[in-house]
Amino acid sequence: MPHSKLCLLPPAAVIEIVRVDPVADRPLAEQILAVQKSSYAVEARLIGDERIPLLHESVDDLCAAQVHWLVAREDDEILGAAACSEAEIDRLVVAPRAHRQGIGKALVDAILESIVAQRVHVATGRDNPPARRLYESLGFVHTEDSQVLPGLWLARYELVR
Repeated sequence: MPHSKLCLLPPAAVIEIVRVDPVADRPLAEQILAVQKSSYAVEARLIGDERIPLLHESVDDLCAAQVHWLVAREDDEILGAAACSEAEIDRLVVAPRAHRQGIGKALVDAILESIVAQRVHVATGRDNPPARRLYESLGFVHTEDSQVLPGLWLARYELVR
């Protein structure tokens, strides 16, 4: 009788996107901040500038931001986070180990579902091609470049729905 081998693959990871309140959960705020710092460190290398304000934010600063938060998590690990106000994506961060897996897109899609405004704004480093491609692929249109600090440029985008 021929032998057959059964190949067992690990179950596919389930990534869930949930709304959270870091103000009410300090350990969660610290996890989000760790992902934020690692994500902005990658952007700082891409643009050649470490002066990105959110790279230097504290847990207290993060909690003080007047935004709504979503996180992408696998089990208890946060792989990405996004924050928004009523008409703006304030920040989008993905852990470097989870880049290019669709987490940023999934977070932006979820944010767009929660924003009721007809015009949604977002900004990213002018010299950050991966982020720019993501927003453009989702229908955001480049509106302007602005210098936020001497030599530190943002590309601003708008999505009209």
